Amino acid sequence: MIRLLLVDDQELVCQGLRAMLNLESDIEVVGLANNGQVAIQQVEALQPDVVLMDIRMPIMDGREATRIICQKFPDAKVLVVSTFDEDEYITHSIRAGARGYLLKDMPVEELAQAIKLVYRGYSQMGPGLMERMLEGMVEKQDETEQLELVELTPREVEVLSLIGTGCTNREIAKQLYIAEGTVKSHVTHILNRLNLRNRSQIAIYANSLKRLR
Repeated sequence: MIRLLLVDDQELVCQGLRAMLNLESDIEVVGLANNGQVAIQQVEALQPDVVLMDIRMPIMDGREATRIICQKFPDAKVLVVSTFDEDEYITHSIRAGARGYLLKDMPVEELAQAIKLVYRGYSQMGPGLMERMLEGMVEKQDETEQLELVELTPREVEVLSLIGTGCTNREIAKQLYIAEGTVKSHVTHILNRLNLRNRSQIAIYANSLKRLR
């Protein structure tokens, strides 16, 4: 059962999502929060698996709440769902540690599936948002320096590539015939050597490399 915390300053949105998502046999909405500050308190008290986070809220917005939650409670996976698709909101959320960024106009069935995939370790981006992020990365980064893999070992390059396709640590271990603990070690090295924060950023990085080649 996936323990889910809903964070949105619109009570009708929260109540509607809770009613619909609770129909899923493997999702349980364990709490609601109407701003980022309350969300942090609820994460500490309820220990949800996934936090469905709005962006623009009073007192503390979703971007700051995401940053704090990802730092203090790394086991809680944050999935941002917003009506705003501005690049600033998207990039800031991912850099803060969010596992994905979706738009509120998506069907509830797809939202439920995205929650389940994030719980399993996958990243989720709304249609067209990943492409925009990749274009921004290519424009801002020096292709000959920032996107070089000279600091990664051949095995780390393989792990990087598989993360880019959405594989979990267990799936990577199975494909490369190595222990899952070894995969976790490689992921840590990749994060440190490329100065990235989480798997979502690794996936974006890996896909930006594919586009440049």
